[in-house]
Amino acid sequence: MKKTILITGSTDGIGKEAAHILAQDGHQIIVHGRSQQKVETTVNSMKSDTGNQEILACVADLSELSAVDSMCLDIKNMVPHLDVLINNAGVFNSPNPKNEKGIDMRFAVNYLSAYRLTNQLLPSLQQSEDGRIINLSSAAQEAVSIAALRGEKDLSASSAYAQSKLALTMWSFQLGQEQDKITVIPVNPGSLLDTNMVREAFGRTLGPAEKGANILQVLATADEYKQFDSQYFDNDLGNPLGSFGPAHPNAYNQSLIEELISVTEELINAII
Repeated sequence: MKKTILITGSTDGIGKEAAHILAQDGHQIIVHGRSQQKVETTVNSMKSDTGNQEILACVADLSELSAVDSMCLDIKNMVPHLDVLINNAGVFNSPNPKNEKGIDMRFAVNYLSAYRLTNQLLPSLQQSEDGRIINLSSAAQEAVSIAALRGEKDLSASSAYAQSKLALTMWSFQLGQEQDKITVIPVNPGSLLDTNMVREAFGRTLGPAEKGANILQVLATADEYKQFDSQYFDNDLGNPLGSFGPAHPNAYNQSLIEELISVTEELINAII
């Protein structure tokens, strides 16, 4: 069955590979990026390569929540509903360590933008017969500093990245429990896959980007994964596909999750 699928950060890396695979399968794809030119180039290339003309475009800088809100309005006007949202966009190194609101760029892009985008698009996803939210987590997960999330404490790039990914995972579990009709799966797509972000951050890779793209295709569309709500998929656990496994222990601590969500809502209300 054809699905309408939004993939953030899909002009590069795993997101682009996943978009290409899903377009080949005949799904309607919404490509997102922060560069108008890069989005247009990706969409045109994908249409040509796959023969699928149902590839749409949206542009937004996810480090700013106002841009996220504008993007959500565009998407609601673009399609009657969404079947799958893949929150793939992420940043590790950044020339600007904080956004204009003083929030660490990793928290802003990797967590807060996904949180805001998802909640704004929930009504569209709830109209689907098989709504799914796939959140790109990581093997790198570190206990979240609330002070750092608020922008009151500076972190190294690696710590900020790992904390943002745990925050995303903690919220994913909570969201999955709250949504009866939508399957929510946080996933580690695979460690050090061959993307620009990984090469810039670590100078080496351990596997092809296709490994991550393939698991996104499966989690987003395969019937057998509809039942695995609020479970963490670790693509490092097997080959060619991984399996469900344990996330960081804090992802199962309800009091920490509630504190995280409370502070997240506070931050977003102060920004918007």
